[in-house]
Amino acid sequence: MTDIRETAKRIAAQGSSKPVAARDPVNQAMINNWVEAIGDNNPVYTDPDFAAASIHGGVVAPPAMAQVWTMRGLHGKRNADDPLGAMLAALDKEGFTSVVGTNTEQTYHRYLHPGERVTASTKLRDINGPKETALGPGWFVTTVTTWSVGDEPVAEMVFRVLKFRPKSSARIIDAPEHAASVLRPVISRDTAFFWEGTKKGELRIQRWGDELRHPPGAVAPNGDLEATPDYIVARGTGTVYSFVVHHHPKVPGKKTPFVVALVELDEGVRVLGELINVAPEDVKIGVSVQAVFLRIDDDVTLPAWEVA
Repeated sequence: MTDIRETAKRIAAQGSSKPVAARDPVNQAMINNWVEAIGDNNPVYTDPDFAAASIHGGVVAPPAMAQVWTMRGLHGKRNADDPLGAMLAALDKEGFTSVVGTNTEQTYHRYLHPGERVTASTKLRDINGPKETALGPGWFVTTVTTWSVGDEPVAEMVFRVLKFRPKSSARIIDAPEHAASVLRPVISRDTAFFWEGTKKGELRIQRWGDELRHPPGAVAPNGDLEATPDYIVARGTGTVYSFVVHHHPKVPGKKTPFVVALVELDEGVRVLGELINVAPEDVKIGVSVQAVFLRIDDDVTLPAWEVA
């Protein structure tokens, strides 16, 4: 996860994004729509006569509308220097593709008046992770947005989202009947992460920088003895690269013939496993498959394949 932390440091070091101007100035029509949707009946927001007699001397916008004025609209795009967009894109690349807002804190310095045009600038405050959550493993990303009129800050918002990798929906099949026929894997310090993943229905692939490797290795492909690997969770989809149909010798506890396939994952590496629930004569190179997991016992869960 070093790459994620390094990316966050780089984005945070860039500081605040360039101010983005609101598409429209503060206006009565938007205020009317907002208070109607929220159910806020304070007349200082909608009644010019009442507002003129108040301490505001005229209509003002609800402070909680601060974010409304600079929202990008249905077809808007984030600017290239937007730190939240950059951080979310980096996490997408690492497989944390789902997002949910967790909390927000807003601070208001003064009311806004119709006709004022605000700008917004955002900076990355921090990231926190990886964390195991009920939704799946993920990272909490916190940004701070400041809204200003000219050079005057009028409101701030601390905004936090969780970018997570959804828990695997891969099938885990209880298969104790295979216990007698299984050659139990030798689990070492370098491969333990892979077998911990299969127990959870995850196909974890070792990564050294930008390079994926399977089976896992103890040393970086470039020979760097100081390098430390992490892993990605593969999507579990791929195609049959090669296969054998086992007829003989007989394997205790298994019915022959059965198929063992070398599958090229969509991520580019190849993983070996039994191809189940298919007649051998129906197997061809290039067939699309997806991962399933055979739970042998509490200690061993094996990756396998089914035709997609």
